[in-house]
Amino acid sequence: MGVFWVRIATILYAAGLADALVTLFRRDARLFGPAMAAFRVAVVLHGVAIVEQSVAVGGLAANNFFETASLCGFVFSAVFLVVHWKYQFQGLSLAVFPVVFFLTLTASLGTPGAGWASAETRGALLLAHISLVLAGYAGLLLSAAGAVSYLVQERRLKRKGFNVTASAIGGGKLPPLATLDRLVTISMSAGFVAITLAVVLGSIWAYIETGTRWIGEAKIIIGFVTWGFYLLMLILRMSAGWRGRRAALLSLVVVLFAALTWAAHVGLRPLLER
Repeated sequence: MGVFWVRIATILYAAGLADALVTLFRRDARLFGPAMAAFRVAVVLHGVAIVEQSVAVGGLAANNFFETASLCGFVFSAVFLVVHWKYQFQGLSLAVFPVVFFLTLTASLGTPGAGWASAETRGALLLAHISLVLAGYAGLLLSAAGAVSYLVQERRLKRKGFNVTASAIGGGKLPPLATLDRLVTISMSAGFVAITLAVVLGSIWAYIETGTRWIGEAKIIIGFVTWGFYLLMLILRMSAGWRGRRAALLSLVVVLFAALTWAAHVGLRPLLER
């Protein structure tokens, strides 16, 4: 039953993930109220799951990676509820909701399940995962292009004798810095939504395909690290006010991690480990 409650909690935590994605992409926090209500219920069920699992093993349920992930997710969510109750720090949810969801999702996939119902389902899920990854990478590359253009434009504007509308590369004019910064923000947000959905589908696909071994694969770990840096980048832009040069450089770092993830998925891991 412990695993059952963890999986129900994961479904409820997904409402928080949806709120974070909508907030990051559309700057719209109208889902926060319903997401917070679902989050509170999820924390209760999550706590019940941990108690049941602890009773079953005769001690605290933290004996493997999946149980530890579940415990960490519960602690993070409980601390967030206390902080939100005391300080009404809604912006913290942008980091907590996605992280708790993925920790709990990981915990819910720690018990071996049945195989594929059909080859068509396997292929469709894999196709959806790949399509979302490509869409996310397209957003990343567009944000990287905007970031490079921003850095070039900023450098030119610092030189004496250059005019904003006259600065150019190869004879073409670069947009104003505000326009480039907006391009980076929009493409970055769209890419994050796609990458997040790709990670969810990819985790489920890997779980069904390989059982509990999926979490130990290097490409999975690198994928989660890339997603984590992506989330950090967006939070710094929204909550810490990172704009301009710092945001542009951070977006290039995320592109580098995305390239490593792609390399790991196409079979270049042996070259990376030399």
